[in-house]
Amino acid sequence: MTKIKTAIIGAAGYTGGELLRILVNHPNCELVYIHSNSQKGKKIDEVHPDLIGDSDLIFTDEVKTEGLDAVFLGLPHGQAKSFLEQNKFDETTVIIDLSTDFRDESNGFLYGLPEINSAKNKDTKRIANPGCFATGIQLALVPAIAAGLAKNDIHITGITGSTGAGKKLSETTHFSQRNQNVSVYKLFTHQHLKEIKQTFGQLQEGFDQNLLFVPYRGNFSRGIWITAYFPYEGTIEDAYKVYKDFYADAPFTHVSDKDIDLKQVVSTNKCIVHLKKEEGQLVVYSAIDNLLKGASGQAVQNYNLAFGLDEKTGLKLKSVAF
Repeated sequence: MTKIKTAIIGAAGYTGGELLRILVNHPNCELVYIHSNSQKGKKIDEVHPDLIGDSDLIFTDEVKTEGLDAVFLGLPHGQAKSFLEQNKFDETTVIIDLSTDFRDESNGFLYGLPEINSAKNKDTKRIANPGCFATGIQLALVPAIAAGLAKNDIHITGITGSTGAGKKLSETTHFSQRNQNVSVYKLFTHQHLKEIKQTFGQLQEGFDQNLLFVPYRGNFSRGIWITAYFPYEGTIEDAYKVYKDFYADAPFTHVSDKDIDLKQVVSTNKCIVHLKKEEGQLVVYSAIDNLLKGASGQAVQNYNLAFGLDEKTGLKLKSVAF
């Protein structure tokens, strides 16, 4: 079996670390090098101690553009575009960017939400990985948008774990601030709304409903919980049929008839969706792991699609039920 020669640029952060945890065990991947300006010269387990015994790779600050089949960009938002301007990779190299830089499908990048664009992913070499809140919200709502069920403004709340803010310490990620605490940020203005509306506009011509999104910082490490609701005149049975038909071929997105909880998805690449109808509203819950289905796991799912592999390759991960 010929393995896919792969590099990770920006492999020291949370998403870079999750990519490493998946790819060191991916049967079709050969990690050629892992890049970090801040951690150059360090062994992989000096930066990610849990990977002791899994790899002998050493971080480098050198960027090698030749001889690669795939590159993951785990750079901070705003840096991927300038990085690619300075470092020219072969047109045949698959580039998967995890930042916000190309999610508007500029410069030839495909928006990589597999539940919508899996067929296109197989024919592209440039993929923009969706944001974490954007993934949770879209997977909660795209079946309803595609079927025209949501005709009014959509109300959304979402709570995310502290890892969603990245590895660098800040006031709102400090333990003493985050622990036993909940707070709101970017009320109705979250940056992920732009990419969500882009997708909804593709699914429903003329989509112009307001997305009234209240994002919360949670007092836990990882995971995203979304609650969305809108007026709905149909039956709950009809709504479930729409959702189950839409996700019938999606290997990671599951529609549950039973109540769900966040631990069902933490440490996995799954999204689980649950529906209720109350007070004339269709209420949709979705749960994902922000670092996996919301970032690195979905990036590997796109990687698998780009190389014609089974989507689940390397992603049969175990949840933490207790």
